[in-house]
Amino acid sequence: MIRAAHNNTVTVKYTGKLADGTIFDASPEDSPLSFIVGRGEVIKGFEAAALGMSQGETKTVVIEPDQAYGEPNSDLIEEINRADLPENLELTEGGQLEVTQGDGSILRFMIDKVTEETVTLDANHPLAGKALTFVIEMLEIDTEPPKELPPLFAGAMGADSIH
Repeated sequence: MIRAAHNNTVTVKYTGKLADGTIFDASPEDSPLSFIVGRGEVIKGFEAAALGMSQGETKTVVIEPDQAYGEPNSDLIEEINRADLPENLELTEGGQLEVTQGDGSILRFMIDKVTEETVTLDANHPLAGKALTFVIEMLEIDTEPPKELPPLFAGAMGADSIH
């Protein structure tokens, strides 16, 4: 029986839930997630859970924050004056604000609190500080060595989300 190992390309279906049972992410039924084990393409805890699974196996794992999106960092929370923001900007607590930087990259902030005078923005990942429960079904394990990514794309892969 083949078990998922480092440098295997695996294909999984998954559902991610919070402690209260809220589903925060799931692979689309027609588009399972494929990734190379050991490349950091998914969060550490998800990768560790897939390691050693066999094709057809389903498991449920709880991933603590240190193996997911970390603990919230207070340095990433800032209160700013509303006067410093464009007047026509729609600000809703629980919403998101995207800011395009000079280099074209986009920063996303959660709008934590809105008052008449200030807005509190949080740049922490929305799942920071949360234990995540995943049901993972291993659909396929490809043991062929993965093809290397062309240099143009090699730096574009990140673990900002599950996939």
